[in-house]
Amino acid sequence: MAHFLDLSDAGTDAVAAMINDAIDRKAARKGWPRGQADADRPLDGHVLAMIFEKSSTRTRVSFDIAMRQLGGSALVLDAASSQLGRGESIADTARVLSRMADAIMIRTDDHAKIEEMAKYASVPVINGLTDASHPCQIVADLLTMIEHGKALPGLELAWLGDGNNVLHSILEAAGLFKFNVRVGTPKGYEPEMHWVEQARQRGPRIDLFNSAAEAAAGADVLVTDTWVSMGQEHAHNKLAAMAPFQVNEALLAMAKPDAIFLHCLPAHVGEEVSEGVFEGSQSVVFDEAENRIHAQKSVLLWCLGKLG
Repeated sequence: MAHFLDLSDAGTDAVAAMINDAIDRKAARKGWPRGQADADRPLDGHVLAMIFEKSSTRTRVSFDIAMRQLGGSALVLDAASSQLGRGESIADTARVLSRMADAIMIRTDDHAKIEEMAKYASVPVINGLTDASHPCQIVADLLTMIEHGKALPGLELAWLGDGNNVLHSILEAAGLFKFNVRVGTPKGYEPEMHWVEQARQRGPRIDLFNSAAEAAAGADVLVTDTWVSMGQEHAHNKLAAMAPFQVNEALLAMAKPDAIFLHCLPAHVGEEVSEGVFEGSQSVVFDEAENRIHAQKSVLLWCLGKLG
């Protein structure tokens, strides 16, 4: 049993194995119906319990389809329709679900909740998103970059916008796979520095800019996210600060000619990204979204000791 709360829980070799497994399984399914199980059905009979304290489309659907394709099944709980919403503790929920399911995925706000879940669970716990990090998204992003011909070591990735949970996991991935990150954020919206320092200690170059142009110059990959996350306040002031960091055609032109654009979705087209970039030939956001399924499958297999 292994928890997957952040990428470092697995480490470089295991995340690389996840990506390779995802590539192989995706290729083996070409042309199949989405709900048809993989030939080997490695999680036959297994059940994933999914807890959602935050709204979701990609995480919810991708984990559900991932379990179907692996031969297992998934069930959904949310705060409104479970005892979590009526005050049952995370610890008790973890212990109960450990008796009823083979793994738990939780999408929540405070990272401390998922750490408590992992402390008390006797089955693997997977981080479907917290305010601190989003590791499952980044496994899919790395898979997408590789599919589009980007070798990770030495790659130049530019982040534009808010220094949020997705960026934190990108920084963690940079440390594991030795690619460089050029972070462009308004003043006051930088990532938490312990993620920056952790990445730097592992070797890559992490540059922090308060200029979108400096961050984007010469990049292989441009990445952004929504400027105002679920539940955040003071949106008006934040949107004004973020406006110069929109990924638009002029900014994309500063990157390498074969650069690709990533966004974890949902996107607010016209805010963090222009319609021309979002719908353009260098945008791979829907490949990225589909790859959540294939990435999730390999995360599940790793957590349950069935990868390789």
